[in-house]
Amino acid sequence: MESPETKKRSRQRKQPETAGQLIIVGGGAAGMMAAVCAARAGASVTILERNARLGKKLAQTGSGRCNFTNTDFREECFRSANASFPWQLLRRFSPEDSIRFFRELGIYPRYRGSYVYPHSDQASSLVNALRQALSQLSVRVICDCLVERIQREGRGFRLRSSQGGFRGDAVLLAAGSRAFPVTGSDGSGYTLARQLGHSLIPVVPSLVGLRCAGRQYKEMAGVRTDALLTLRIDREEAYRERGELQLTDYGISGIPVFQFSRLAAYGLLEQKKVSVTINFLPELSGEALLLYLRERKEMLFYRTADSFLEGLLNQKLASVLLKRSGVPLSEAVSALREETLRRLAEEISAYSAEVIAANPFENAQCAAGGVDTSELDAKTLESRINPGLYFAGELLDVDGICGGYNLQFAWASGAVAGRAAAAALRCRTGKVRQKKPDSQML
Repeated sequence: MESPETKKRSRQRKQPETAGQLIIVGGGAAGMMAAVCAARAGASVTILERNARLGKKLAQTGSGRCNFTNTDFREECFRSANASFPWQLLRRFSPEDSIRFFRELGIYPRYRGSYVYPHSDQASSLVNALRQALSQLSVRVICDCLVERIQREGRGFRLRSSQGGFRGDAVLLAAGSRAFPVTGSDGSGYTLARQLGHSLIPVVPSLVGLRCAGRQYKEMAGVRTDALLTLRIDREEAYRERGELQLTDYGISGIPVFQFSRLAAYGLLEQKKVSVTINFLPELSGEALLLYLRERKEMLFYRTADSFLEGLLNQKLASVLLKRSGVPLSEAVSALREETLRRLAEEISAYSAEVIAANPFENAQCAAGGVDTSELDAKTLESRINPGLYFAGELLDVDGICGGYNLQFAWASGAVAGRAAAAALRCRTGKVRQKKPDSQML
């Protein structure tokens, strides 16, 4: 006798195939944006989402506040193996376009410098606005639907999923990356892309902390401090960033680390030596720092070494730096020698952290690498290998620095791909719904 759960799965598999023209695989930020734009352009759209609800990852972005774009919009904020690709695409849908799009959905922007948030400071506001727009546009949404295989069938595509078969005249893959898999981003989209003939740039965690060699990090865990960090790969400087460093029990974290974590991850993947030089007092140059330590010795001669740096650096950090400089913590400050002060100045201004690993995808805010963008048309995001196949979002080999740039790429790629797919369907099939009034178009 069949269990209730078995009967439920059986009913799901008997669901009839959709007659929709555009199938979007993935209901995250890029997928929902693509669906709205394609539907507004007249396409019949179905979203297949593996989670129980749309926008699960988006709802958790920015600790639930959602920095959804950034008006400081520069080429160097985006990375890809195909360096010219991101900007070719992003010029077609700017931060101002994103802000205008969401204002029309009721999201009033709140500006914090160049960072843009919903005025409610709730990521759920964006998710709900997109869901309601999809409903208003009669976009069909099927959740708890894992797409297992896509293959070409004639001029269209046939999809096999956990909820049966679907057929579309066009397919748009927006299934996300491997980052933050608890939200459903498990990398299955890469498998689907390969099934359809596409190649991948190696995928590594990005916007993530770095694990470092040494037991001293447990002693410094919890310290936050302004610092200048220099990433070195095979001893050559690769990136420099200043900001609030977070010292953890495993190594280093915080926004300045996130900004170059992709480079560190690729360096490690290529089995290169990766290290980070940290200046804990970037406002003082080498000689100026040494001079100050001499003056400090004269002023605080009556102290013991364990309090020599008190008031200058966090005490937990100071203790580790003193030990690494060979200073006994019980030694009198007055007894500190010139050689000792030089070693201490070196530790403070050029502390060397040996990187042994990037944190895993479970901790990453996004992933670097993905579908090779040289195989796509930058104007439409249509595959050059499989006409009628489009891509959007983190699945592609494009990633941004911290500050809303990855969501801006999701909005831009979703909008461009969704509109392009709808336009192509008008030409190819003629089976397009009546277009919405111009007032509802972007």
